[in-house]
Amino acid sequence: MTILKFSATAVAAQITHARSCSTFLPNWNGPIDKPALILIVGNGVHLRSNGIDGSTTHIVTTEQSDPSFAFANGINPFRDSDWIAQRQLAFRDLTGQFYTDILDDVQTLIDRGQGAIRLATDGHSIRVFVRRASDFLIGGTYEVPSGLGGTFRVVLKDACDTLAIVQNCGNCEDFDAMQPYRVPLDALMELEDRRAA
Repeated sequence: MTILKFSATAVAAQITHARSCSTFLPNWNGPIDKPALILIVGNGVHLRSNGIDGSTTHIVTTEQSDPSFAFANGINPFRDSDWIAQRQLAFRDLTGQFYTDILDDVQTLIDRGQGAIRLATDGHSIRVFVRRASDFLIGGTYEVPSGLGGTFRVVLKDACDTLAIVQNCGNCEDFDAMQPYRVPLDALMELEDRRAA
C-alpha cells in the first residue's frame, strides 16, 4: 500500500471546479452525471476535476498536466526533481487514469479542517486514508510479539507514510493488554463489518 498526500487547499479547488460544471468527463463505463475527482498517474501524480467547462479538454491524458491540479507531495514535475522515481515507487511502471468515488469523503475531511488529504492505493484501487478513524485487521504473515501468527482486531493510534502504530482491541485479554506496536501500512486491512472481530 502507498499513501499519497495532497494539499487540502489544492484538492478543494478541484472539487469546487467539478461542482461548478454541469457536464463531466466520461469514465470507462460511459457518461457521468455528477462531479468527481480523477487521479492521473503519468506526468506526475495529481487529482483533477472531472468537470468540463470552456477551458477543459474533453480528453484526459497522462502526458499533460497543469500546475493548478492537486499534485501528490513529492510527485510534482513542476517542483520535484526526482518525481519520476517517486511515481515509480508508488505505482511501478503503471500509468493511467483512476476514476474515483471519493469526492464526498474528501470534502468531509476538508470541512473538518484537514490540511492534507491522504489517499491509500495498492496500484488498482484508491481510497481515502483517515488517521485515527477506523479499526483495522492485521493479517497476512505478520506475527505478534508472542511469536504466534494470526489476525487480530486493532485500533489505529497513529500512522506515517510507511507504518502504523496500533493497539490490540476486541481480542482476548492477554493480547489486548499489550502495549501499542508498529506494523507496516500494507499489513492493515480495513474492517468492512464493524461488528466482526
